Amino acid sequence: MEAYAAVLLWAIPGFFVLVLIEIAYGHFTQKQTYSLMDTLASLSSGMTNVIKDVLGLGLILISYPFLLEHLSLIQMESTLAIYVVAFVAIDFASYWIHRLNHKINIFWNQHIIHHSSEEFNLACALRQSISNLIGFSALFLIPAAFLGVPTEIILTLSPLHLFAQFWYHTRHIGKLGFLEYLLVTPSQHRVHHAINPIYIDKNLAAIFCVWDRIFGTFQEELDSEPPIYGTLKPVQSWNPVWINFQHFWLLIRDAWHTKDWGSKLKIWFMPTGWRPQDVVDRFPLVSRETMPSLRYNPKYNNNWKGIALFHFILLVYILLFLLGRFDQLDTSFQLSYGLLLMLSVFGFTALMDFYSWAPLFELVRGFTGLIFLSLSQHQFLMERYPLSFAILLFYFTATLGIGLWALKQAPNRSLVLN
Repeated sequence: MEAYAAVLLWAIPGFFVLVLIEIAYGHFTQKQTYSLMDTLASLSSGMTNVIKDVLGLGLILISYPFLLEHLSLIQMESTLAIYVVAFVAIDFASYWIHRLNHKINIFWNQHIIHHSSEEFNLACALRQSISNLIGFSALFLIPAAFLGVPTEIILTLSPLHLFAQFWYHTRHIGKLGFLEYLLVTPSQHRVHHAINPIYIDKNLAAIFCVWDRIFGTFQEELDSEPPIYGTLKPVQSWNPVWINFQHFWLLIRDAWHTKDWGSKLKIWFMPTGWRPQDVVDRFPLVSRETMPSLRYNPKYNNNWKGIALFHFILLVYILLFLLGRFDQLDTSFQLSYGLLLMLSVFGFTALMDFYSWAPLFELVRGFTGLIFLSLSQHQFLMERYPLSFAILLFYFTATLGIGLWALKQAPNRSLVLN
């Protein structure tokens, strides 16, 4: 994890710079594709994914080294060819994992976050899952295991394969000629993120679009059908933690309330969006199939916008501190610090959603942060990193103040489930 944290320490500022360049380009060309809270929600989602990954949260049911040990038929030499084979195998696996996520109810829960933005820009590429807590994706790398592709090559190329999917999340690049027949392009991925009926569940490939063309999931972007972005059941939230588990909670609710015992089990493995008829009648869901213009767009004055930016900027610093010192921190501190950071992302985005309980949650979070800093086992922060300690102290104290201020604003919204 130390190596991955070091890579992210360089990658995260790079992603932010590219997002800022796209924002500037949109501003000067008067074709802006960003809004403040949607952008902060996307970037905050990326933060939660980074925390989850560097802390190694999750359970792996089957690992690639296990498959390699038991299924390898040949042993390839470490040449350029093996890297090409490995990259193609990773991309092939990615296509089928992606297709599974789109087609089956329970798996959609771990992918919905990526489609939750009603914009389409580089920032929404960073909406990555924290709900994929059970790892089974190695099963789709069986072809690589058969060919004896070493584990270290898979581990090296997998982050590069993921990072290579960042660039095509943009509306500013049109069709790219002959590349449209080989690579996934912005035009193709705009189709993938669209909820227009003709575009649903199309263009599932990650790097090479040949998989879509071979397996019948390719759809060209049509001038006559401008993409509408988001999810058919709108998430109506900026909170990445809630978005990650919202669909799962709906499945639990439907499974609990349906009177058909078979449906209590079947609902998890049916096609995405399937619900027993009795709960459809009892708990109808808002859908953009019937209301395509429906968008989540709360109004914020400058005070609320300033609070959102304050939280985000300070939390980015707090995250970079974790990544930059990761190999110097013991496991218990890594875990507690990371979870406190995750809690902070949840708290400030809940406040931006105007949930009635959010101000009180922020007060509790501020106190929790101050108690964290005061623990004897964390005094090394003040001794070894006085500037960072001062920033953390300031942040959690300010969180208390913001919570008290927000209490007087009397937000009155509940978690959205319909």
